[in-house]
Amino acid sequence: MTRFMISTALTCLLALPAAAATVAAGDELAETQQYNFWLLDAIKTTDPQKNTDVEGSDILRQLFEGLMNEDQKGAMVPGVATEYTESDDGLTYTFKLRPEAKWSNGEPVTAQNFVDGWQRAVDPATASEYAWFMELMNITNASEIVAGNAAPDTLGVKAVDDHTLEVTLTKPTPYFVKMVSHPTTFPVLKSVIDEKGDAWTQPGNLVGNGAYVLTGHNLGVDITMEKNPEYWDAANVVLDKLTGITVNDQNIALTRYEAGELDRFQIPAGQYPRLKEQYPDQAISLPYSCSYTYLINVSDKGREELKDVNIRRALALGLDRDIIVNQVLQGGQKPAYNWTHWAMEGFEMPDIAMASMSQADRTAEAKQLLEAAGYTPDTPLNLTLNYNTSEDHKKIAVVAQQMWKPLGVNLTLNNMEWKVHTDRMQNQDFELARYAWCADYNEASTFTDYFRSTGKNEGKFNNADYDKLLDEAVTSENPNDQYKAAEAILAAEQPLIPIYHYAKVDMIKPYVKGLPLENVMQSWYAKDMYITKH
Repeated sequence: MTRFMISTALTCLLALPAAAATVAAGDELAETQQYNFWLLDAIKTTDPQKNTDVEGSDILRQLFEGLMNEDQKGAMVPGVATEYTESDDGLTYTFKLRPEAKWSNGEPVTAQNFVDGWQRAVDPATASEYAWFMELMNITNASEIVAGNAAPDTLGVKAVDDHTLEVTLTKPTPYFVKMVSHPTTFPVLKSVIDEKGDAWTQPGNLVGNGAYVLTGHNLGVDITMEKNPEYWDAANVVLDKLTGITVNDQNIALTRYEAGELDRFQIPAGQYPRLKEQYPDQAISLPYSCSYTYLINVSDKGREELKDVNIRRALALGLDRDIIVNQVLQGGQKPAYNWTHWAMEGFEMPDIAMASMSQADRTAEAKQLLEAAGYTPDTPLNLTLNYNTSEDHKKIAVVAQQMWKPLGVNLTLNNMEWKVHTDRMQNQDFELARYAWCADYNEASTFTDYFRSTGKNEGKFNNADYDKLLDEAVTSENPNDQYKAAEAILAAEQPLIPIYHYAKVDMIKPYVKGLPLENVMQSWYAKDMYITKH
């Protein structure tokens, strides 16, 4: 397996390019440097320690900057940190911060700002849904603080001086440096939070250290950002203005794209073949590190029927993923019978028995399992599926409804806005829930760790053997052995119904340059982009 490893000697990042917009030879810049991109849902928060969403992360990468960034291919490059060292035992990382980094109000960015952000993430008073991410980083005392058994200031992170940050871990974590580009690890200016309270994230109040500042946020309508003159590399930032436009209906988004109101948006299900033929230089389908699933609530709040593993297995068997991928989506997605996306760096796909069965055999077994539990089309099992507003999610849900009905399952579809949907999931207020998990860093553990008993894990799956495997994987010579065994437990216990592995299926205007089309994470930075004449 290819693992992200660094030398125990000084790893000097100064020799690497701190990615910024590089205008290609022959490209002529447009007079107006503005990028208008599509958002499916309202941005719940612009607080880096409280965000949980992919679209929210896209916004936060523009407003803040962490220790590291990702380049066009997903490799780690300097952000606020210019270099770092790793101790011989792999337990201490020391980051050197660039002295020219500033906040948007002109104050210098210091190591203490990172300490404040990281302590804030684990502090129970913050109520961060991503506190568990800091635990997965194996930072000393993170778990104790999250559990309320230690004070936030005991976290294993300290400012040695204004430009030196030291982090101590409880165990060597080979992918640790990959994790410090995640928004949860971004710094904050504590004085602003103390002064403004919950309103600190509003336009005019938010002080960030990213390449852009927040200038407007009409919840569920649009969010605007403009170039930050205080950003340390502002001289190399080309785009002047970014506008994220929320459009729940992707067909309307397509109309707005064709009218020139959007520069990028996600192609509606089933329309990629037509649009690729019509716009061959604009329609794309690329590997994208997200997995689409129906999550099952196996907590104490869940339906008693869904605590029966045979019923959960029947639901998984009864979905014809080939129809969903090839007839509904038609965008290069792959059927999923496991959780971890196939394109994660170094990951070896596990052998899941269900994947090698014919759909006829899967359907027959599903019917047998449901009949054995007492459910038939005449005496059906009634279940409700929650899903957030999207025509694509609705199409897949309707197909699932039709596939399960002949097996003895009546599925009620319950549509709601994203914030309501995620709040209900967080409180285990669901039976089945449409969900997708996108990688937080390019290593398989970002998927497997979700189902830890202490993970995000909204369905509250709990398996001690599973947790033990993931603990072992961190220091394993070949963690794929543990990942495969963990995936086998998920396949046996079925706390989820994997449906497909994503592809990034988008329309992008040909004049938009600098998007990271070779990065499976699809993490984009507007500071690296520009608009050519068109």
